Amino acid sequence: MSNPTSNSVRKFLLVAIVGSVWALGAGSAFAAEDIVESARVACQKDIDSYCKDVTRGEGRVLQCLAAHQDKISGRCGYALDDASLQLERVVLAVKYVAAECKADLEKHCADIPVGDGRIAQCLKKNSTTLAADCKQSLKDTQMELK
Repeated sequence: MSNPTSNSVRKFLLVAIVGSVWALGAGSAFAAEDIVESARVACQKDIDSYCKDVTRGEGRVLQCLAAHQDKISGRCGYALDDASLQLERVVLAVKYVAAECKADLEKHCADIPVGDGRIAQCLKKNSTTLAADCKQSLKDTQMELK
């Protein structure tokens, strides 16, 4: 049987990448950053012990932690599992909103580059004309446009 932490480290890495690509708006991007930062803080001792010489970026530290998964602390393993679940929820919320708002996104935001909350700002700018399903998905996921 495979170690759950090892699987979650891989899943965490994948979800973190997908989450950053899918980031629909500033709210979800900030949520993902907070989740990743919490895991980094919980794993700092493990990072210092096993991955201090690893160049940061592109998931290399997570890959290092995965390579040392049999040695990482329970705190770090828990934080990675928890972060994975939270990031999955962020990705699911963004996918749901993207699906429910597809027509509105195509109509109002097709030429807007993704990132830095620009899509969220576009939806906010057009909030009075959004379809009911789109508005409901934003409410359901607590990404309501304020």
